Amino acid sequence: MNQDQYFIGFSKIPQIGPIKFQALYNFFGDLELAWRANLPELIAVGFKENEAEEIIKQRNQIDLDKEKELLNQLNINWVTIEDANYPRLLKEIYDPPFIIYFLGKIELLNQLPILAVIGTRKNTSYGKRVTEDLVSQISNYQIGIVSGLALGIDALAHQTTLKQNGFTAAIIGTDLNWHNIGPKTNQHLAKEILEKGGCLISENSLGSPIFKSNFARRNRLISGVSKALLIIEAGENSGTLITANCALDQNRDVYAVPGSIYSSYCQGTNELIKKGAKVVTKASDIIEDLQLNCLLKLTATNKQQEITQEEEMILSLLNNNNQGLHIDKIAQVCNIKVNALLSILSMLEIKGLIKNAGGGNYFSLKK
Repeated sequence: MNQDQYFIGFSKIPQIGPIKFQALYNFFGDLELAWRANLPELIAVGFKENEAEEIIKQRNQIDLDKEKELLNQLNINWVTIEDANYPRLLKEIYDPPFIIYFLGKIELLNQLPILAVIGTRKNTSYGKRVTEDLVSQISNYQIGIVSGLALGIDALAHQTTLKQNGFTAAIIGTDLNWHNIGPKTNQHLAKEILEKGGCLISENSLGSPIFKSNFARRNRLISGVSKALLIIEAGENSGTLITANCALDQNRDVYAVPGSIYSSYCQGTNELIKKGAKVVTKASDIIEDLQLNCLLKLTATNKQQEITQEEEMILSLLNNNNQGLHIDKIAQVCNIKVNALLSILSMLEIKGLIKNAGGGNYFSLKK
């Protein structure tokens, strides 16, 4: 028997979160019975009398058929925690939502390894470059990127994934009524995510009040659907660190990009590294650590087609030096600054054309 209407109904009652919903379900064993529970029964479940009275009051104001009809009119889909398409990793957390609302293709969260990429809303040029470099390289693998559609690093992570024709999902802190999706300046990005096969996700029912706490709560979902979390630029008191704590509580791997000790935008990430977050200076740090090397999307033909002039120059140099060359020598001969060269070398390494032998030495893998 389909009981989706009761999942939807309970999601509209603020007093019933994931833990209390599970208590109701365990007590009654049937959501229709739980929905019709009287005051003594709700108290027997564990609710205080005033809570139970408020639940009954709000429940009587909800038209279940009308709620489903409105969702259908707005083309908003949902999955309950009992559905096969519910994100498997999310079920593992302490308080998974009992229903998720979504637009787009949520099933890909179960078909791809997912990496969450987040950071400050006011990124520096360094943060922008790092995000674009790392995410573009990671997107060469069959890895989905999840973030929060916020300004700054979040938006850059989504945008870079889309440029690489990868899958990205945005988990938001409002409901999925298009008028409420924000920030408003990123609504065009939200539309592009859907147009290119991505997904928008929320645990908030239609008409949910927009509270600041919603965005803190959704952070556990960003890390919850993901295999690991990458943080790029975060201040000392950044909300990004809430997600990092969620990830650690959920036993997820946490990666952080180091930054200048003089930059306030890097204090949070540097502190995370001091506390044990794994340092990331190139995409292969994550790919190899998570053992995702086998997921490279590019075929041998594509690798040849995607070689840039700078990459071709470096490959030609390394092909003529069987013992390999140090990065300083490559930079000198090719007249490329070391910082820019690092990104190019990382991409060549991801394409399987060169290898980092350690100590700044690289050699060609061409046979």
